[in-house]
Amino acid sequence: MTKTTLLSLILLITLPLTAQWKPAGDKIKTKWASEIDPKNVLEEYPRPIMERGEWKNLNGLWNYAIQDFGQSKPSSFDGEILVPFAIESSLSGVMKEVGSSKNLWYNTTFTIPENWNGKDILLHFGAVDWKAEVWINDIKIGSHTGGFTPFNFNITPFLNSSTQELTVKVWDPTNDGPQPVGKQSNKPEGIWYTSVTGIWQTVWLEPVNKTNISSIKTVPNIDEGIIQIETSIEGASYGDIIEVVVLDGDKELSSTKAAVGEILEIPIENAKLWSPETPFLYRTNIKLVSNGSVTDEVKSYFAMRKISMKRDDQGIVRMQLNNKNYFHFGTLDQGWWPDGLYTAPTDEALKYDIVKTKELGFNMIRKHVKVEPARWYTHCDEIGMLVWQDMPNGDKSTQWQGHSYFSGSELIRSSESEAIYKKEWKEIMDFLYSYPSIVVWVPFNEAWGQFKTEEVSEWTKSYDSSRLVNAASGGNHYRTGDILDLHNYPNPKLYLYDAERVNVLGEYGGIGLALEKHLWNTDKNWGYIQFKNSKETTSEYVKYANELKKLVKVGFSAAVYTQTTDVEGEVNGFMTYDRKVDKMNIQEVKRVNEEVIRTIHD
Repeated sequence: MTKTTLLSLILLITLPLTAQWKPAGDKIKTKWASEIDPKNVLEEYPRPIMERGEWKNLNGLWNYAIQDFGQSKPSSFDGEILVPFAIESSLSGVMKEVGSSKNLWYNTTFTIPENWNGKDILLHFGAVDWKAEVWINDIKIGSHTGGFTPFNFNITPFLNSSTQELTVKVWDPTNDGPQPVGKQSNKPEGIWYTSVTGIWQTVWLEPVNKTNISSIKTVPNIDEGIIQIETSIEGASYGDIIEVVVLDGDKELSSTKAAVGEILEIPIENAKLWSPETPFLYRTNIKLVSNGSVTDEVKSYFAMRKISMKRDDQGIVRMQLNNKNYFHFGTLDQGWWPDGLYTAPTDEALKYDIVKTKELGFNMIRKHVKVEPARWYTHCDEIGMLVWQDMPNGDKSTQWQGHSYFSGSELIRSSESEAIYKKEWKEIMDFLYSYPSIVVWVPFNEAWGQFKTEEVSEWTKSYDSSRLVNAASGGNHYRTGDILDLHNYPNPKLYLYDAERVNVLGEYGGIGLALEKHLWNTDKNWGYIQFKNSKETTSEYVKYANELKKLVKVGFSAAVYTQTTDVEGEVNGFMTYDRKVDKMNIQEVKRVNEEVIRTIHD
């Protein structure tokens, strides 16, 4: 056999793995779907707020199997799935449902780079929905519950000398279970969308020394001109030191050292303040020094900004950014994709919606009952976009599908469901704490799973006093938190008012325009009000914005328009679901949006 023949045989054996993958189904897709290379999926560093120099991406084609709940590891698999796209998505290449009576199994192999010898190896999962159990070389090493937050395992003790086998079992009951699900449904229709099961964010490896930095927490104080930086250290010993270098571009501003366990308070003279108009970020190099040697080093960043509230000259309580009245105006952003569901096809796609929102003249995004990958929040930090972060709602036993504008009794939630909610909300807040773009926490939306509102609101505020708390967007309403949040469709309306808190319009609009060839459904497409063309739709939007300007003067301090894009059966986005068509006149929308934002300063 010649070398040429042998090479051809090898190619025939290896190439089909890639060649066989293609998006499943016939639903609409974004332009980025065609750019996906199964050998190089979402290749960007997944955690830019705490970046190390070495890592390995495990995204790509894995084996999968769907089995009855409770069965052991399958002896054979059903086929291949493209990680990190949920199995129900087109980009997974599978597009199958799983449900509460089944488990989804994953299996792949990987090798450890030789230059990582002597290091501890961390296996990271960006997010897995909902319960994940993990095996390395047939040894179960741990599990995690929670569909929206990252987790990792130190897999060093379980590695062998050659190729490693990774197996993951997932159980996700979607809205048949006690866990937060957001807009997912086993029977999607109307405002409820396709279920998302399994791995939906990047899986990756990272080498570290036994003594390493496990997390960083930053808290700015612009009034005192100080940034507080707190680090958590794995394997620390007495005498270990943290050193933080603060940079303005390439210029070193300061170098500060402290013993591990101490919070660093670093003066920032004449601080450049972060805002949507001037999204300046200070960069940092953070080193861990043990016995005189650097055992870990990461790059990070922070911003000097302050979110607060204050009564204005007319007696209205206003939101403030950096001690100045500032109107928050944004879109309700579901973060769904026709081809990837929870997962954007590429990092460019992930960033795209933020850029378009800014082009429309908005300064804020309400991330609606979903949590995004870390890179999304860094994009907001860098682009300059305020973020209201929702807690994903659920579960089925307490999900109330409708609008509620009254104070009154709360739905009963099981003790298991309460515990899951509190655990996952804390993990979400821990995950996102240091992103400066996040300015408001939203524990509940429209009474969906709402329980013990005052207790949850007060805990949220005590856990992070540096941000505002919007306890119940759209009700049920209680006198707790910093904000009274009203929903009204389609037009803006101020029908309740709280003189002691900030008043906001947390949802309005929903102007529908269905465009053929860009629809998820062939029928049952809807908006709160529908028009036939872009001109009519834009005109109605401008009419609502002019109404909103009047309401801003008498009480509203923020507003959220529904919504960024169409989503499945909803056709009320600024863009079609596939992001291929802008449905309104962008310049007209931008002009009137900027007028709305300026109203609070006029």
